[in-house]
Amino acid sequence: MKRFRTYRKDQETRDSYADVRVSAEDFIYPYFVVEGKGVVEPVATMPGINRYSIDTLVDDVLQIGALGINKVLLFGVVGDEVKDERGSAAYAEDSLISRAVRAVKQASPATIVLTDVCLCEYTSHGHCGLVTERTEPAVEGGVLRKIVDVDNDSTLPLLAEMAYQHAKAGADFVAPSAMMDGQVGAIRRRLHEAGLDRGTKVLAYSAKYASAFYGPFRDAADSAPSFGDRKTYQMDFRTRDQGLGEIEADIEEGADWTMVKPALPYLDVIARAVERFPDVPMVAYQVSGEYSMIKSAAQSGFLDEGRVVYESLVAIKRAGAKYIITYYAKEYLQRLAFAG
Repeated sequence: MKRFRTYRKDQETRDSYADVRVSAEDFIYPYFVVEGKGVVEPVATMPGINRYSIDTLVDDVLQIGALGINKVLLFGVVGDEVKDERGSAAYAEDSLISRAVRAVKQASPATIVLTDVCLCEYTSHGHCGLVTERTEPAVEGGVLRKIVDVDNDSTLPLLAEMAYQHAKAGADFVAPSAMMDGQVGAIRRRLHEAGLDRGTKVLAYSAKYASAFYGPFRDAADSAPSFGDRKTYQMDFRTRDQGLGEIEADIEEGADWTMVKPALPYLDVIARAVERFPDVPMVAYQVSGEYSMIKSAAQSGFLDEGRVVYESLVAIKRAGAKYIITYYAKEYLQRLAFAG
């Protein structure tokens, strides 16, 4: 009979055999950035998470830097009055996120700044690319029907221009999340043309699933689609191998890091991807729904928040993720860190 309980007989022994650890260096902290000054606006569906104007964003980045978090991911949130069908505010020369990047890098040069590259927060229709209409025969009767969808190829130059503006402002990584085929390659070419490809890397949202776990984010970013859904471009979660194909394609197009999103429901994809592509750092996104579920259950007294957060983060690291994007990063280091 093999004896395994000897590995677990007391806390000191358990700690000595633990081979998965979570630290501040693992975290990428996401921020929602808005226009204005002095803004710290709570997100109702994500208790403890706020929208920040650029000045308060800088203050908070300095605070998390003192905790050891040196990587941030920026999302822009703009008013309806500047949204249009092409999401032009996303790639304007002096866009909200470009200004935020410059401010953060000026205040904290050592902070690694990543920027989300997607049109959904800036389009009047809330989709991640340009919406087009076409007609095609119905299956029965030959009657023409109108199809409204997001056009892949005409969206690529806009994503590339958005990434270029962020890179020009000083972003360390641009992170295309629109799930358009060829988006990494288009961005790589645009950065190369501008001579920015050495200074700015690409974190690809490679395996991004059409998930119900994104609900609170869409409230925070005001990015819910005004019609339909995103299932024609985000991945079907019922597939097993497509995620690996998406990751491989992004690596071939020049991605420096890849991502699986959401995290906890997709640990199998993370593990398989890390095994298949061991030389490319894997990022896992513990998304808004994962955060809000734990937060709500803890506030109701159903769960021990610190223990559950710690277990979740360890699970993501154990699956093979090198970095974790999580809304819990700051709070975890401030008050929830659990050691055993």
